[in-house]
Amino acid sequence: MEMMLENTATMAPVSLTEGAVEQLNLIRKQENIPADYCLRLGVKGGGCSGFSYVLGFDQAQDNDDTFEIGGLRVVMNKAHAIYLLGMEVDFHNGLDNRGFTFDNPNAKSTCGCGTSFSA
Repeated sequence: MEMMLENTATMAPVSLTEGAVEQLNLIRKQENIPADYCLRLGVKGGGCSGFSYVLGFDQAQDNDDTFEIGGLRVVMNKAHAIYLLGMEVDFHNGLDNRGFTFDNPNAKSTCGCGTSFSA
């Protein structure tokens, strides 16, 4: 009799660059974010192009999927995955550009500030 093993590990729908993980860990430390808080990635209505990105620390909710990315526990509302699948979050620390960037293959268009998009 052959046993079927079920894979319970879920691939994270988004990725974080090394620079983003370093910056997020720094923010967690500087802001004294509680250890039980996760990094929340998501979308919300609004912004120049229809949706804007959510990136912050929060407690997991019942309708969230949880992932481990770069040592960070990441939560995302299950309904948001369709908008964020394949997205890469990076952190730039240059002279003319400092902050988180979102490279989202699902965005049909983005605004000039790069924090909102249409799907």
